[in-house]
Amino acid sequence: MDHMSTKPNHSPAYAGVPPFLRGMREAAKLTQRQLAATTRRPQWWVARIETGSRRVDIAEFIEWCTGCGKDPAETLTELAGRAGKSGVKSKRST
Repeated sequence: MDHMSTKPNHSPAYAGVPPFLRGMREAAKLTQRQLAATTRRPQWWVARIETGSRRVDIAEFIEWCTGCGKDPAETLTELAGRAGKSGVKSKRST
C-alpha cells in the first residue's frame, strides 16, 4: 500500500522562507504562542511554518508580518533580496 510522504517537498527557493519567518518572529520578541494569538491561529500553525512542515501562502505571509509589526511589502522585498543573493535561480526564462 502506498503512503503519502510526510516529509515536506519544497523547492530550493522556499528553503530560506521558514528561517526568515522565525527570525522575524524572534526579532519582534514574540513567542510562537504570542504570534499565534496575534494572528488568531493555533500555536502548531506557527511551529509547522517555522520548521518547513507547512508552506505559507501570501495571505498568511501578510498575517505573519502584521503580527510581527512589520510592513508586508517591505518584508517581501527583503525576502526576495535574500533569495537573489543566495544564488537561487528562477525557473522563468527571460
